[in-house]
Amino acid sequence: MPHQHDEHCGHEATDHDHDHDTADLGANDNLFKQIDRDNVVALNTLAAGSLVIKPWHERLDETKALESDADDQIIIRIPFTSSVRLRSLLLKTGPGDQTPSKVALFANEDNFDFDDVADKTPTQEFIVAPGREVGEYALRTAKFSNLSSVSLLFPASQGADTTQIYYVGFLGHWTERKNSAVITVYETQANLADHEKIQGTDGATSNPGF
Repeated sequence: MPHQHDEHCGHEATDHDHDHDTADLGANDNLFKQIDRDNVVALNTLAAGSLVIKPWHERLDETKALESDADDQIIIRIPFTSSVRLRSLLLKTGPGDQTPSKVALFANEDNFDFDDVADKTPTQEFIVAPGREVGEYALRTAKFSNLSSVSLLFPASQGADTTQIYYVGFLGHWTERKNSAVITVYETQANLADHEKIQGTDGATSNPGF
């Protein structure tokens, strides 16, 4: 059964769900297929960021992990192939003091890197609870709508020299991205014959807005 931890000091409540099943998620809930895995970027890591973008049935696999390199900070930039609205972030991290201290999310910051950390305000952030299960972090949907990408900042570990992440996923909804250009037709010269005659104006056109 899911259980909740209420975080204080302005941090969001965290849901930890041990018993998620794909049958409960619905066809449009797990957004794994909407992630552009080939273009996921991880900064300060020893492997490609796509390593932790796994299908749901591989979420507990600990043979593949993303570990920080020079220090305990990690940034993962995740683009989507559709326009998405996020409901939850799913994380499996750790173990122990390799668990990140928190995660900060930045909506539609396609080129977010460590130079931006001091200047940009997270769209939402959470304290990360240690544990070997997948944690579910409820997002403010209104702030994560019409997304083309989301960037995750893990600023520090919980004591280790490096941070480790096993799995990143999202729950939410998606729609096809509309890329077609809007075609505007301009009328170069008004033609009275094209306009409906207004009774009482002797055939002159009239604009009721004036």
